[in-house]
Amino acid sequence: MTWCANVARFLFLSLCFLAPAAVAWPVDWIHDVEAGKEKFIKLPKVDWFEVDDPKTLAVEWVAESKELMLIGLKPGRATVLLGADGKVAAWRVRVGTPPVVDAAVTAAATKACPDLKVTPLEEVKLTVTVQDEGCRKALLALFQTDAFEARHLDLTFEGKVLQTQLKQVQDGLLLTTKGKVKARYVGAGLILEGPVTIAEHRKLLWETLRRTLGRFALDDQTEKPDPPTPDAGVP
Repeated sequence: MTWCANVARFLFLSLCFLAPAAVAWPVDWIHDVEAGKEKFIKLPKVDWFEVDDPKTLAVEWVAESKELMLIGLKPGRATVLLGADGKVAAWRVRVGTPPVVDAAVTAAATKACPDLKVTPLEEVKLTVTVQDEGCRKALLALFQTDAFEARHLDLTFEGKVLQTQLKQVQDGLLLTTKGKVKARYVGAGLILEGPVTIAEHRKLLWETLRRTLGRFALDDQTEKPDPPTPDAGVP
């Protein structure tokens, strides 16, 4: 089963994906902003957003100009989830800090995934078959560095790896929704079903980010109320 995360740059920037997607490592986009300064990013629409470290980064939606304002508060790194029209994106924002690239983590992934191929000058920069759990874990560590963004990947998954990953997702759903939401794969697509509050839905998206590899088609069939006006929060 294959899911290629090679999607055109402007689709990620605008949140207009080909289909609703689940966040997963790596992030879709990496942005830099200096501490004490602001950065404005033009977007067609944002329904909601959350920041995992609001002491490092503040985020505001400027409806008049349709811009997301990133406000660097102190040096560090923060992850932002953004939602629009049922679609979700994950951004990493570096506030006055250099890129994180770990040679040891890269070497470990290369060792654990025998056919891993990196072509830095190509649009798809990493191609790999995720054959077993050792390879999946090594790639999870690699994709949490700044070496790749989601559109840089072409991942092929063995069925047994998706089953292991599904168990990880199910554990996260049990933690966040007490078993109200169920997850299953159909092919390489992840289906979520069950009633949730807005807060529970945000939490399960964070758990999906933390537990899954690459970008998968998500059929989000959860039953939830309409989101409130865009604001910042902690998952």
